[in-house]
Amino acid sequence: MSRTTWTAVARTVERGIRCGLVAVFGEGFRRRDPGAIVNAVFALAATYLPDLVERWYDVEFRPWQRVYAGIAMLAHAVGMLGPYDDTWWWDHVTHTLSATLFGGVVHAAARRRGRDPTPRVLAAIVCVGLVWELLEYAIHAVSRRLGIEPLLVHYSAKDTLLDLAFNLVGALLVLAFGDRLLGNFTRRAE
Repeated sequence: MSRTTWTAVARTVERGIRCGLVAVFGEGFRRRDPGAIVNAVFALAATYLPDLVERWYDVEFRPWQRVYAGIAMLAHAVGMLGPYDDTWWWDHVTHTLSATLFGGVVHAAARRRGRDPTPRVLAAIVCVGLVWELLEYAIHAVSRRLGIEPLLVHYSAKDTLLDLAFNLVGALLVLAFGDRLLGNFTRRAE
């Protein structure tokens, strides 16, 4: 397939992902589930970030990178409708996906500046992961105290440790494959 064909296919898949996110929003609204609604809105907005990044920086996403980012957003949103509670591995997959996305940004920024990405990716993933888990705990605790449905759910200390472990899996994947898969972001403008 030509590059133009791949781009057209990726754009079609992106539209499908966005339709899926709108469907998650609708189902969240039907269920009166604020977590699903808010997650779908933020995920939908995030699917437009590649376009903004391309405009602001001298980079171009590969078609598969757009689809990958969209799938990560859709997985998070769909998870709010039940898979986080019902499918033991769903949370592990979404934490790994999120860590690869964020770690990829850090990796590309470090390489673009001519720096070693390893310490930066690991530090960023650990720090953001810890902040996220604290935020998740705080939101859940405040929501329970106020008697409202939490937007984020804290399950247990074991779940927190597993989340952090799968964040590290994502970071390690970026370090292992980042130079090969993110080269379109790391080349400096001449």
